[in-house]
Amino acid sequence: MNDDQPTARLEALRAEHRILDAEIRAILATGEADMLAVARMKKRKLRLKDEIQLLLDRSTPDIIA
Repeated sequence: MNDDQPTARLEALRAEHRILDAEIRAILATGEADMLAVARMKKRKLRLKDEIQLLLDRSTPDIIA
């Protein structure tokens, strides 16, 4: 795996997270939201956030002071 792949994956995850956030806000703004669908989208958004954080943690070297 080259150095560009984690960065590209990270950007793709961040983009999907932003898109989901915008979709959730748009659905809730209509007032006719399917709350089950919104809950699923929020759950997916949280999984994306966890995966983003995992990638960031893996890219930070462990430094023992």
